[in-house]
Amino acid sequence: MDQAQAVIIGGGVGGTSIAYHLAERGWSDVLLVDRAELTSGSTFHSAGLVGQLRSSVTLTRMMMDSVALYRRLKAETGHDPAWHEVGSLRLASTPARLEELTRQAGWAKTFGLPLELIGPAAARDLFPLMSLDGVLGALFLPTDGWLDPSGLALALAAGARARGARIETGTRVVTVDVTDGRVTGVQVDHAGERRTIRTEVVVNAGGMFAPEIGRLAGVNVPIIPMAHEYLFTERIEGVTSSLPTMRDPDHLCYFREEVGGLCMGGYERHPAPWSLDGVPPDFNGKLLAPDWPRFAEIMDGAVQRVPPIADAGINRMINGPEAFTPDNEFILGESDVRGFFVAAGFCAHGIAGAGGIGQQMASWIVDGEPELDLWKMDIRRFGAQYRSQAYTLARTVEVYAHYYDIHYPNEERQSARPLRLSSAYGRLAELGAAFGEKSGWERPNWFTSNEPAGREDWRPRGWAGEHWSPAIGAEALATRTTAGLFDESSFAKIEVTGPGAAVFLGRLCANEVDRPIGSIVYTQMLNQRGGIETDFTVTRLAGDRFLIVTGTAVGNHDLGWIRKQLADDEVARGRVQVSDLTSALSCLGLWGPNARTILASLTRDDVSDAGFPYLSARRITVGHVPLLALRVTYVGELGWELYPPSEYGATLWDTLWAAGAEHGLTACGYRAIDALRLEKGYRVWSSDITPDETPYEAGLGFAVRLDDPQGAVREFIGRDALVRAKAAGPRKRLRCLVLDDRRSVCLGNEPVRIANTIVGRVTSGGYGFAVERSIAYAYLPPDQAAIGTHGEIEVFGEWIGFEVAAEPLFDPTGERIRA
Repeated sequence: MDQAQAVIIGGGVGGTSIAYHLAERGWSDVLLVDRAELTSGSTFHSAGLVGQLRSSVTLTRMMMDSVALYRRLKAETGHDPAWHEVGSLRLASTPARLEELTRQAGWAKTFGLPLELIGPAAARDLFPLMSLDGVLGALFLPTDGWLDPSGLALALAAGARARGARIETGTRVVTVDVTDGRVTGVQVDHAGERRTIRTEVVVNAGGMFAPEIGRLAGVNVPIIPMAHEYLFTERIEGVTSSLPTMRDPDHLCYFREEVGGLCMGGYERHPAPWSLDGVPPDFNGKLLAPDWPRFAEIMDGAVQRVPPIADAGINRMINGPEAFTPDNEFILGESDVRGFFVAAGFCAHGIAGAGGIGQQMASWIVDGEPELDLWKMDIRRFGAQYRSQAYTLARTVEVYAHYYDIHYPNEERQSARPLRLSSAYGRLAELGAAFGEKSGWERPNWFTSNEPAGREDWRPRGWAGEHWSPAIGAEALATRTTAGLFDESSFAKIEVTGPGAAVFLGRLCANEVDRPIGSIVYTQMLNQRGGIETDFTVTRLAGDRFLIVTGTAVGNHDLGWIRKQLADDEVARGRVQVSDLTSALSCLGLWGPNARTILASLTRDDVSDAGFPYLSARRITVGHVPLLALRVTYVGELGWELYPPSEYGATLWDTLWAAGAEHGLTACGYRAIDALRLEKGYRVWSSDITPDETPYEAGLGFAVRLDDPQGAVREFIGRDALVRAKAAGPRKRLRCLVLDDRRSVCLGNEPVRIANTIVGRVTSGGYGFAVERSIAYAYLPPDQAAIGTHGEIEVFGEWIGFEVAAEPLFDPTGERIRA
């Protein structure tokens, strides 16, 4: 019987890169199999453009790692991926697009990318064939380029083979063997002969075939093949091999040189999903018939930007299916089936990211975790709703159709809504809720009925003023002065039960959770590097029962992290159960100076400070509604989170709303929560804190207990790394920055400089309505993080002064939350 350390399914750029990087990490017994030949899926018909600056810090780093690899592959492997480092242009043909480019230029400074914002004439000097009609400016990045996708895959395959990896083509995986939730092997068919390969690691790098491969292991991979078109022209006078690539998103098109002519394609507004019933078994190395009517809007835009294309002969049209995901991000990582990894859904930029994908996947497989924060690409981000192909299709078509749009912060998706509704949804709608969506839940961003109480002169300048309402400020101030009522039913709720629950959670949590029944503990779970993997509260409901409450968007992540640790814990398995209670419980947040008065009028239970202290939980009855009440806050005010069974949610809202009328109770949305939490310095996981930072660096050392109350060492995941980090001192410190200009509001990723040197980037920002200041958070070097330090943040091309401030800005002694 054959065996391997890892079996990789799929011989495109993703699979070959993972094989290359696993072999580089010392895994010499790696087997890559492909149903046909290498590159015969989507790789062979990809356009090959490589752009490094992307929409997230992690993705940009992966693209930069890719370019570093592509530069050396020829010399290392002897196989030429035809890397052309000719640079790239990205045009702005509207004022809004120029704002976007200005923001990106600032962002690039934090990476050290040599990105330059240039004028129209300078852009035409680099790409002489272009028309300057409507062009307002451009970004030029000289280290971008393009390559031959098939040549890249073959070079990676050669590098993998040189380190001992095996590659078998014409070999189809027909079964993935799973025992007790873990991969144990695969069965393959080669020329009609079947054999079993024993392995503990299977990587699904099947591209558009990934959903089919996933089903073999019982894993859903939400991917839709989308027909993507581009063409090659005949030779055009003036086109040289040094011509940079060029993107004109306002005209939906991109260009690069190809044998003296141009390769031109784009992303049309009316996309074409393909083969929704499954990719045909014999669709290997094939293309689709040209669809000229669908390509017409791209051609029209291309001719406007590069007029010579109109008279150039067309060599050929490429129409090939590419695997797209519902959010236009890669699908990477280990699934709920242990040992079954996925690296697929590359959304037509897998060529640019293949090197980084392979590097991160190899770390994930070998070390148990990636080097970077990959949550936005993690397969676990997709909830159960993505088992519906209709839902997945609607979301995927939407992201493809708007691929080149300007995406303002706080933009909301519109497709396949509404889906998940809280019990109080009807009440919220009646009050004029402006709904947003997260993880399928409809959630109020703000209430239009509160807009008259707000002020238009609060509106931030520029992009921060898009998708904004004066109601946000009105709701935030109402919570500070009277009381706010928030529907937080979308919060993820995870129950951990069983005789081993306390010991199990103690091994995962950096804080001590083995405390008296009714205690609430704020804690993080860490990775082996001491980085923050989860950030939430743990409430002890009984000796063997705990409730975890975490953010809507990260519920699947946190649940997956906990279940992964449980699967690896031989002692806890069978003694601990982990359940998702998100849909079983509603959650209403009641906060503000009048919160106790409102609640006390509705219950016979003692809600005084003595009877119900801060960070404690009780079962009480409110009106007719039995519920679990947690005295905790994410807004920095006296109050409670109230958790009734979901069928009581609407009644609880009505009860609180009626009682609160005479006490100034205001219906509030999630945008007010964000403003309130900034004033209190409460962190957001995935922006302010990530797997790359330790609690000490994030200012959360107060939530770490290295030892138990008796002084004995607490053994928890990441402790050793924390001890080393504490001894060495922080690499950086998260600091609160108060901007000089109140209406210049940061959105995240803006460059931060001190003494004319870039020292970091903004993690999150917003406006604090109670303190009347623009607030940003950023990691700074320890020697430049002192309170009172002055510096500047670049907000859309303008450097705005700031001061490092002591936090929290509002109620620094915490008197209000403990009132």
